[in-house]
Amino acid sequence: MRLLHRPWRLAAETFALLAAAVVAFPLYWMVLSAFKPAGEIQSDSPRPWTLAPSLDSFRRVFQQEEFGRYFLNSLFVAGSVVVLSALIAFLAATAVTRFKFRFRTTLLIMFLVAQMVPVEALTIPLFFQMRDFGLLNTLGALILPHLAFSLPFAIWMLRGFVKAVPEALEEAALIDGASRTRFLWQILFPLVFPGLVATSVFSFISTWNDFLFAKSFIISDTSQSTLPMALLLFFKPEENDWGGIMAASTVMTVPVLVFFVLVQRRLVSGLGGAVKD
Repeated sequence: MRLLHRPWRLAAETFALLAAAVVAFPLYWMVLSAFKPAGEIQSDSPRPWTLAPSLDSFRRVFQQEEFGRYFLNSLFVAGSVVVLSALIAFLAATAVTRFKFRFRTTLLIMFLVAQMVPVEALTIPLFFQMRDFGLLNTLGALILPHLAFSLPFAIWMLRGFVKAVPEALEEAALIDGASRTRFLWQILFPLVFPGLVATSVFSFISTWNDFLFAKSFIISDTSQSTLPMALLLFFKPEENDWGGIMAASTVMTVPVLVFFVLVQRRLVSGLGGAVKD
């Protein structure tokens, strides 16, 4: 019986490797182009390797005075969205799961509907809203919209984790003298933390890679721009600096990879818990 399953298993593993190669090839080409000399990048016969790697593209990236500022702005915006969305989503998921109130089902349905609306359709209304709030050309104009778009997904996902915690555990904690606040932060929060990590990954990636809001809401004060806007520095009317574009894109990818490495164990358990629910 095992011999019969081996061909199917081999075929499945081969297909998985091919799919992984297809997905990873654009990343490989990006990193390769970042290390290629200018002559090889502009060659009419590109090769999937280089025998003369160069750091010139990275030097041009880090020599841009605005690049470091954009990097710090991106870290601040993405970090703020991750922390705020995790905190608010945890409290909201606990409320809609543990407490019964009117329109609770309607509220949950509204969370789903909010996920279905395309971001592009809301960009213009959000622009006027940020203008009325006086937030244009500030990092707050980037934090608030991303926070609003991250919360529905985070609340829905954390709702399953909160629901999986037995109510008997809360009753036992209250009988032992623990307050509801103490149960919330010292017992419930550690149990749903893997779910918080999974939602944080979604919030971090969507915020870190955002170009639409950064281009729409940061109009004149370029000191408030984020890292995706740094790519525009290498698009020039006479000739695009493709080496600089690929090097800047590679630098942008590094924090995402570091974030994944730091949370990978929690992420796997979090996604497993979400699927199980």
